[in-house]
Amino acid sequence: MQSFGTGVKAMSRMEEHPTVINYYRRRAGINPAEKILSPSGKLDTARLRDECLKAGADDVGFVDIDRPALSRDKDDILAYFPHTKALISIVCRMNREPIRSPGRSVSNLEFHHIGDKVNEVARRIVSVLEERGIRAMNPSMGFPMEMDNFPEKIWVVSHKTAAAAAGIGHMGIHRNVIHPKFGNFILLGTVLVDTELETYDSPIDYNPCLECKLCVAACPVGAIAPDGYFNFSACYTHNYREFMGGFTNWVEGIADSRDAKDYLGKFSDAESASMWQSLSYGANYKAAYCMAVCPAGEDVIGPFLENRKQYIDDVVKPLQKKEETVYVVPNSDAETHAAKRFPNKTPKAVSNGLRPKSITGFLDGLKLIFQRDKSEGVDAAYHFTFTGKEPVQATVVIRDRSVEIHKEHSGVPDLHITADSGAWLGFIRKEHGIIMPLLLRKIRLKGPVGLLRAFGRCFPT
Repeated sequence: MQSFGTGVKAMSRMEEHPTVINYYRRRAGINPAEKILSPSGKLDTARLRDECLKAGADDVGFVDIDRPALSRDKDDILAYFPHTKALISIVCRMNREPIRSPGRSVSNLEFHHIGDKVNEVARRIVSVLEERGIRAMNPSMGFPMEMDNFPEKIWVVSHKTAAAAAGIGHMGIHRNVIHPKFGNFILLGTVLVDTELETYDSPIDYNPCLECKLCVAACPVGAIAPDGYFNFSACYTHNYREFMGGFTNWVEGIADSRDAKDYLGKFSDAESASMWQSLSYGANYKAAYCMAVCPAGEDVIGPFLENRKQYIDDVVKPLQKKEETVYVVPNSDAETHAAKRFPNKTPKAVSNGLRPKSITGFLDGLKLIFQRDKSEGVDAAYHFTFTGKEPVQATVVIRDRSVEIHKEHSGVPDLHITADSGAWLGFIRKEHGIIMPLLLRKIRLKGPVGLLRAFGRCFPT
């Protein structure tokens, strides 16, 4: 084995002989005359765009790490790749008809295939940059993610946020990025780069979303409201049933079963087979109907404009009429919506598996699991004083079918909850009830106890 000192001497000799470096470049297939850097030392944007398209991207955009739109994600991005100066947002187009099919195996085949393509394109771009001395990294398009952080933030970079900032498209009310040409029939990837670009892209100055509300009409769990409100818990619980929290819920169902007969009383043969399929071939989305019915985009909008009724008959109604199990959190808005709007679908009450592992996670997750219809009539301010391992103060205000969270005490509370952080998390995670912590004074209430029940009604899990 060569010593470290020997390696340093070898590098020094190479630096003294540019012809040697060019020799190795030619051996690696790199033409020294093919420059991807401009005279200023920044990446040539036009050349980089060409390289990304040659790698297989259908569109590409560029954004600098200091863009205000990325401020919430910047620290997380730098934690994984501290050298990041710019982000390359890439788009790969999906075929539309498979996504629209009521046959979810057809739809999921397209999702998985194009997801693999996005990862491969991003990897090629990183290889091209690396061969030219540019450091770059390609986080996964979807999975795998950083599951040590679950159920808190598990992704390295938010591809949707990066894409919107890089001018790839605009977020629709269904929370999918809509590309001006391809519509929302796209999957996104991001490459992190350690070098600045000559120029960057700006967000598009209009929203391709037609606000036709077809995504509202198609969603079997009512995750998208006509006014643009989004119920994350409803979407996550059903569409991602065979991912993460849904998988955990299924495993716990097995563990809690006394025997095979008891298990079969909880899960159908079709559910068991579907979970096996996800484990064998990749986790399957249960719906994604919001994407399927969206008519936005130059390549997509034609049939919708020509005959809207026919479009609805051909694209929307087959998904609405599909007989299927719909997974909902018990006593949630989604459970009510599914039963009321889709009598041909069978709601099944399950846990969404979103159990916070920290007080910060608990507070950050409240907006995600808030059920605004269930909050009807609640008008209360809650002060939380957490003690123990996580001493935190917070205020949660539920009013006018909305929720606000402040990481401090604000205003006058209607109910003041003082709790040991571990005891509270154990209660929220349903590891124990609330009676014993109340008796041991690890959880103390000052105000009407009924307001605690009202709080739980607004945040079912």
